[in-house]
Amino acid sequence: MDLSSVTSKAAHDHNKHIVGKPNLSSWAIKNYCATRFSSLFVPKEELADTTWSEILNPFQNLGQLTARQWNFFFVGFCGWTWDAFDYFSVSLNVSNLAKAFDVTVKEVTWGITLVLMLRSIGAVIFGLWGDRYGRKWPYIFNMGLLLVLQVGLGFVQTYKQFLAVRALFGIAMGGMFGNCAAIALDDCPKAARGVVSGMFQEGYALGYLLVVVFQRAITDNSSHSWRALFWFSAGPPVIFMVWRYMLPETNNYIELQQRRLLNKRTDGVEKSKVVSFAHNGAEALKQYWLIIIYAILLMSGFNFMSHGSQDLYPTMLTKQLQYGADRSTVTNSVANLGAIFGGIVFGHLSTYIGRRLAIIVAAVIGGAMIYPWAFVRNSGINAGVFFLQAGVQGAWGVIPIHLSELSPPQYRSFFTGVSYQLGNLCSSASSTIESTIGERFPLPELGHDVYDYGKVMAIFMGCVFGFVIIITFVGPEYRGANLDITRNDQLEIDDDKAESIETDEFKPEVRHTETV
Repeated sequence: MDLSSVTSKAAHDHNKHIVGKPNLSSWAIKNYCATRFSSLFVPKEELADTTWSEILNPFQNLGQLTARQWNFFFVGFCGWTWDAFDYFSVSLNVSNLAKAFDVTVKEVTWGITLVLMLRSIGAVIFGLWGDRYGRKWPYIFNMGLLLVLQVGLGFVQTYKQFLAVRALFGIAMGGMFGNCAAIALDDCPKAARGVVSGMFQEGYALGYLLVVVFQRAITDNSSHSWRALFWFSAGPPVIFMVWRYMLPETNNYIELQQRRLLNKRTDGVEKSKVVSFAHNGAEALKQYWLIIIYAILLMSGFNFMSHGSQDLYPTMLTKQLQYGADRSTVTNSVANLGAIFGGIVFGHLSTYIGRRLAIIVAAVIGGAMIYPWAFVRNSGINAGVFFLQAGVQGAWGVIPIHLSELSPPQYRSFFTGVSYQLGNLCSSASSTIESTIGERFPLPELGHDVYDYGKVMAIFMGCVFGFVIIITFVGPEYRGANLDITRNDQLEIDDDKAESIETDEFKPEVRHTETV
C-alpha cells in the first residue's frame, strides 16, 4: 500500500469531523436533510478490514486498554454507579417514605422531580471546574458531598427536611456524569470506545441492580428500614475518593493544559487564565451552539425514556401487581441485567454500524417490548422487562461516546454533563406525570389508593420511543472523531515525511484553525 495515500486517507478521516460555525443557508439545510438516511450507515470501505470476530465479540477490543486506562475507566465507572445507587435508593422506597412522612406517593415523587430539576446546577459548577482545573478534585469533592448527604438523609424526620436534602442531592448528583464520563473515555483507544461507552453507561443499571439487592438485604431486614440503606451507601464513596486521589490527570487533559500554555498570549498580550478560558468558551459556543441545542433535545428524550420506564415501575409492581418483596426484587434485577446486556451490546455495535443507527435499533426493540413489560401478569413479565430495558439502556450505552464525539474537546466535561442534566431537567416530572395521570385510572378492587400505572406508562413510553427515534434520525454524528485537543485542527500532509509516520499512530503536523 502506498504510504502517502494512507496518510492522506487518515487526514481526510480526521478533517471530516471538524466542527465549524453552522451553515444555515438553504442549500446547506437541504443537503443535510437529504443525507439523514444515507448517513445512518457506515460505508463498506470503512468495514473492509473488520473481521466478524471483532463485530461479534464486544470484549476483543478491550485488550487495547492499558492498566492506566483501566484505572481511569473503573474510577469513573464506580462514581457513576454510586450516583445511580443514591438516586434509586429513593425510587425503591417511595411507598416507605410516603408512609414515614404521612404523605401520598405523588408527593414523594416530587422529591425525585426536585433532584432532576437541580442537577443542571451541579453539572455547570463541576463541569467548568473539571474542564478548567482538572478532573481529580471535582470528583473527590463531589463524591464527598454525596457521602455527607446520604448520612444526613438517614436522619430526616419531616417531609420538608426530605425535600431540602434531596434538593442538595440534585446539585451533587449533577456533577457526576460529565466528569466521570470524561475520566473514563478521555484516553480510551478509538476501537474500544463503543464497548467502553456501553460498559460505563451501564454503571447506571448496575447501581440500580445493587440498590435492589441491598434494599432486600438491608431495608427489609433492619429495624431502621430505609434509613439503614442510606447510611450504608455513605461507605463506598470513601474508597472511590482515595482511589481517584492516587491517580494522575488523563493524558488528554494534560495535553489540553499544554495547549493552553502555548496559547496564553494573543496579539502579544498575556491574558489571565479566567479571561482566556472565557474567551475560548465564547469561540466554542460560536461553533457548537446548534449542536448544544440538539444535544439537549436528544437528552430530553433519553431521560424521559429511562425515567419513564424505571422510576414508577417498582411502585407498579408492589402496589398494582401486589408483588411481594422477593418477587419484586427478582423482576427489578432481571430488568437491570437486561439493561447491562443491552448497553454493552449496542455500545459495541455502534462502532461498526454507527452511533445513530445503533440507538434507533435499540429504541425499536424497546418499543416492541412495551406490551409484555406493562401488561403481562405471569412470569413472562420478566422477559418483557429484560428486553425493554435492553432497548432503553442499549440506546443509552451509545450516549457517553456519542456526546463526547459531539462536544468541544476543551469543554467535554461541561458539554456532556450540562446537556445530559438539562435533558434531565426537561424530563424531571416523568414520575410525577405518570403518577398524576395514573390517578385517573383507579383500581378500587385492589385498594383505595391503587391505580393502573401500567396503562399510563405504556402510553407514555410509546410516545417517548417515537420521539427518540425521530430526534436521533435527524441529528448529526461524528463517529471516530478525535477526543483530544486536536479535534478541530485542520491537518496538512507533508508526503515527504510519510515514511516516518506510523499508520496506526498517525500524528501529522497541524495548523490551528481556531484558538483553543
